[in-house]
Amino acid sequence: MDLAKYIRDVNDYPKKGIIFKDLTPLWQSNEAFRYAVDSLADIVKDESIDLIVGAESRGFLIGTAMAYKMNVGFIPVRKAGKLPWKTISAEYELEYGTDTLFMHEDAIKKGDRILIVDDLIATGGTSLAMIEMTEKLGGIVVGSAFIVELSFLNGCEKISKYPTYSLLKY
Repeated sequence: MDLAKYIRDVNDYPKKGIIFKDLTPLWQSNEAFRYAVDSLADIVKDESIDLIVGAESRGFLIGTAMAYKMNVGFIPVRKAGKLPWKTISAEYELEYGTDTLFMHEDAIKKGDRILIVDDLIATGGTSLAMIEMTEKLGGIVVGSAFIVELSFLNGCEKISKYPTYSLLKY
């Protein structure tokens, strides 16, 4: 399936000069969404994975679907003030600014094998923040998986220590 047909370019969003890759049409298509989930799950099927970590909000969409498909748990990573328990945090850079992500401090146990999942990797900041928190809690990052990789932003270079998988590269 050509997933690129389900990804819309939005010019000058969230600021002038950015071409935002909108996956909304992919989420709306039962065939494309199922194909993306099944394809990513198939790529990592030989890895021993205990949990999937995904950042809000689009990482929740693909991450929870993959966790269900792979019969593993899911750990939500959120922005400030969104998690009700004690948290750890990591600051990260976006292609258009900085932000901070949070994870419950008891989300990962030492030795848990973690797959980082998001809809898209751009500069790699979000993924790096999730990796940092995972390792701080004693988790073992076995890799990361994305529907889209914006290769011209070199985000995968920041996490090149880990196997990285993507279905589409721009």
